[in-house]
Amino acid sequence: MFDQVKEAHRGVWASGDYPMIAREIVAPLGEVLTTAARVRAQDLVLDVAAGSGNAARAAARAGARVVACDLTPELLTAGRAESGSGIDWVRGDAEDLPFLDADFDVVLSCIGVMFAPAHERSAAELLRVCRPRGRIAVLSWTPGGFVGEMFDAMRPYAAPPPPGASPPPLWGDAQHVGDLLGAGATIEQEVLGRLPVNRFAGAPREAFRTYFCNHYGPTIATYRRLADRPEDAAALDATLDALAERHRRPDGTMDWEYLLVVARRTEAPSPAGPDAPDAAL
Repeated sequence: MFDQVKEAHRGVWASGDYPMIAREIVAPLGEVLTTAARVRAQDLVLDVAAGSGNAARAAARAGARVVACDLTPELLTAGRAESGSGIDWVRGDAEDLPFLDADFDVVLSCIGVMFAPAHERSAAELLRVCRPRGRIAVLSWTPGGFVGEMFDAMRPYAAPPPPGASPPPLWGDAQHVGDLLGAGATIEQEVLGRLPVNRFAGAPREAFRTYFCNHYGPTIATYRRLADRPEDAAALDATLDALAERHRRPDGTMDWEYLLVVARRTEAPSPAGPDAPDAAL
């Protein structure tokens, strides 16, 4: 069952063209995150649920040694092709990272770890692989922002989440993140920010929906379930169009709200268990 859930998750993110969305819309967030995390030359940095590597590339530009880890090999392949040398690309699950305890100086996730279903497990992994006094920085869409509202709109039509899964935008709630990190880290910075999005400026009101239906894995997966339910598909069309229109300024630009949390690892990780890898990267 577990493997089936992971394979389905991988399939969602392999569909469409998330690397294009990363380039055209969310690319600035990698720099925002690494700047807030104070990534420095010679830091050993892990980008968790890295996708095609926006944060990984920003960390590499700062001179850090970088590992980008993601469950979906298709995204790693795209990231490797776009990035050239200087980043190690490793397939791995955010809920079971293939690294030893305290391997990294900085652990990042840019709108990535929020999509791992078991929030408590993935948060524990962020803490585990970060060295004592190291930095953990996570940027996530908020529940009340545009993307959080989009997931709310799709939820009645989407596949049921796996047992024990938490909604992704909860990582955009400061209290939730604080509870997840618990005594293992001291939160040093919490910032509500907005990503300016001008990709759909001057386009028809349905442009956002069309773009995400063609390129964004979760939206693609939801509409596939409605292939033989045209009335539900039409209802979702109308809901997404209205959502985009509500968030558009008169000039057609949008702001997508995110939460950025930077924390300092305060508790030394426990010794590696018997199933830990033999060596760190």
